[in-house]
Amino acid sequence: MSGSREQFGSKLGFVLAAAGSAVGIGNLVGFPVGAAKNGGGAFLLMYAIFVVFICLPVMMAEMAVGRNSQKDPLGAYTSLSGNSRPWRIAGWLSVITPFMIAVFYLVITVWIFGYLYQSVTGNLDQLVLANTFGDFISGNTIFVYMVGVLAIVYLILQGGVKQGIEKAAKVLMPALLIMLIGLVIFVLTRDNAMAGVEFYLVPDFSKIDAGVVNGALSQAFFSLSLGMGIMITYGSYIDSRANVPSSAKLVALTDTAVAFTAGLMILPAIFSFNPEVNTEELTDQSIGMIFSYLPQIFLELQSSISYVGASIVASLFFLLVFFAAITSLVSIFEVPVASLMSEKGMGRKPSLLLCGALLVVFSVVCALSFGHTEFFTKFVVYAGADKSFFDVVYDVFYDTILPLNGFLICIFVMHRWKKHNFNEELDKGAPEFKKSLFERYVNFSVSTFIPVLLLAIFINTVALKYFAYSFFG
Repeated sequence: MSGSREQFGSKLGFVLAAAGSAVGIGNLVGFPVGAAKNGGGAFLLMYAIFVVFICLPVMMAEMAVGRNSQKDPLGAYTSLSGNSRPWRIAGWLSVITPFMIAVFYLVITVWIFGYLYQSVTGNLDQLVLANTFGDFISGNTIFVYMVGVLAIVYLILQGGVKQGIEKAAKVLMPALLIMLIGLVIFVLTRDNAMAGVEFYLVPDFSKIDAGVVNGALSQAFFSLSLGMGIMITYGSYIDSRANVPSSAKLVALTDTAVAFTAGLMILPAIFSFNPEVNTEELTDQSIGMIFSYLPQIFLELQSSISYVGASIVASLFFLLVFFAAITSLVSIFEVPVASLMSEKGMGRKPSLLLCGALLVVFSVVCALSFGHTEFFTKFVVYAGADKSFFDVVYDVFYDTILPLNGFLICIFVMHRWKKHNFNEELDKGAPEFKKSLFERYVNFSVSTFIPVLLLAIFINTVALKYFAYSFFG
């Protein structure tokens, strides 16, 4: 099977595809919101530290496991552990997790697609109304938009690794970066924008507390698509002569650059269009920023660039976020598709159709969680609140399981696969990495404090999400 495994055609193609998987809604909106709520420059500094010293080693571990095994997460855990049942369960967890993340991510992408359509067709003034978002997600037109998004994802994935994922990444990622830079330049020319830049770039060290540290670590880990099985799967498509440490650095750098640039767009925009803003009152949910706060900001532009100009800016922004969402959704969904192909010997199209059918079923149920049906809207109760089916999927598979999967990959690499095998895999195609200070740091961190931190995050998340109790205050 490994002999016929698809591979990326170039290092650039892999880096853009892997960065595309990491660059998503969390980068473009979640990161700026986290920075706004957690001290601006203080959050940015901690985020950069965590990307370099924690996330990069974990990403390298996932890529190394994927390339060595030439398999999906389930196959990788199974083959490298000698078919150990506990590690096979970890493999299943690494396949089910991205599938369920794809479920709610598809729903959010559909919302973005709907807002993009409304902006392009000149309905920006309708998007700022208080009841618009609620009416939209509880209406039936959302299912029409879902068909459109599914068609785009299918067309990309049916082309395979080279002709589908890599080709799409080479178009979408540069387009995303060009639009993002264009919007940043536009925002920075607005009045009072420099106040936002100062807040964002100049760290106030007095604001660094447990909340800022935890927020920055969580954002860094989640934003790089770690714990989703994506980097294991994409790692299995890398040539054995490729430089994994160098590729991992480029992916982390690209992802961080996009998040940083998004902050340069949104934070100055907030300060420019609302000089009296209290950043601590911004919503915790990046989704709220996309569908409630930002349309108001765009509409306020009509006084200086006309309603048509404001609509164009809003359309560019929603197109930007839509591209980011699509690249992430494609990467996330590739994991279960690759698993069916590898573990069950199915072709790409049958695997896509089967996974796609299941995705549609679960996504429709998630979409029905917003007032369509009482059963799914008030699905369960925990932490003293009603939770919809959508809430459960998001809380369990995004907020809770990802740090657990990160913990498991660290333990697996160092204590089951063993350190010497890990190092040998990373040394292939990277002679400068062998016996370097960076190699020693990666070994030390992955075997000691990184798994401890991820386990602590997992335990605290479980306590906070389901029992409304935090160990860290």
